[in-house]
Amino acid sequence: MATRQDRKQQLLKRLGELDSRLHGIEEELDAHQSKDWGELAVEREEDEVLEGIGSSGLAEIKQIGAALARIEDGSYGFCVRCGDEIAEERLDVVPATPFCRNCAG
Repeated sequence: MATRQDRKQQLLKRLGELDSRLHGIEEELDAHQSKDWGELAVEREEDEVLEGIGSSGLAEIKQIGAALARIEDGSYGFCVRCGDEIAEERLDVVPATPFCRNCAG
């Protein structure tokens, strides 16, 4: 069974990974400046994919921030909707989840 400190370290590690990935996406988006129309169209399509990945990364960062706040206030591991304890197995898979399995569905 993971302790809250273990979960906090897991979340902080993931936060670092996301930060690194988002900086890479930002650099890639800034690098696209082709003069050729065909290449520019391909770059635009790639940019849309990168922006989608970036948006999902930002959403995950918000979820991790909320989970870290719940760790600090002592409510981590309890469903924010019904108050029941979130199963350890669920937290192993989705450590930032604010919901138990029943409320997440």
